[in-house]
Amino acid sequence: MKIMLVDDHVLFREGLSSLLSAQPNLTIAGAAKSVNEAIQMARKLKPELILMDFSLPDGTGADAAQSILAELPNTKIIFLTVHDDDNRLFTAIRNGAKGYLLKNTPVDKLLTFLQGIERGEAAITPTMTSRVLEQFAKLEPKQTQPHLESSDLTARELQVLRQLDTGATNQEIAERLFISERTVKNHVSRILSKLNLKNRYEAANYARNNGITRTSFDYR
Repeated sequence: MKIMLVDDHVLFREGLSSLLSAQPNLTIAGAAKSVNEAIQMARKLKPELILMDFSLPDGTGADAAQSILAELPNTKIIFLTVHDDDNRLFTAIRNGAKGYLLKNTPVDKLLTFLQGIERGEAAITPTMTSRVLEQFAKLEPKQTQPHLESSDLTARELQVLRQLDTGATNQEIAERLFISERTVKNHVSRILSKLNLKNRYEAANYARNNGITRTSFDYR
């Protein structure tokens, strides 16, 4: 299986590359360290599988996954990260990931998950699967959701809402939009209030369901 790695930590990236290269059925085609580099490299190498960190210097792995899968829909993407929160997990799944694993996953289990990926299985632990199913069960039918009127939100609130769809934290949103983290928190609170939503995950779902996607302007 032809694999591409995406991680900005060189020691982890090289260590993982060495580990996987030792397996007879796995080939490391290349390694990238950012969203932009990952997108360009995927176009060139067309890997079968991408193992990708969620937090990258110029965005999130969700950003990269969305762009890569738009061009290479058969590519399988597994997030390999230190983040164990629901927001990133659900964002990864929504953006087409076939798996979400923590970096402290034992080597033998990681290799077992990779074998499963080749058989068309998902690379996700039973605990995370339960969390995904629980969240899915809580979702209201789409027709009962309040209608999203973009005119209800300011231009800045729309920018923040688009960023929520990428799974970004308040700090990451603040850095991208060049505003303070406190300001981001205030925007998120107003967004939830205006749209009658309960949490960031519901806000991200509304952004996706109503076609409010991230644009290059959102990084200015």
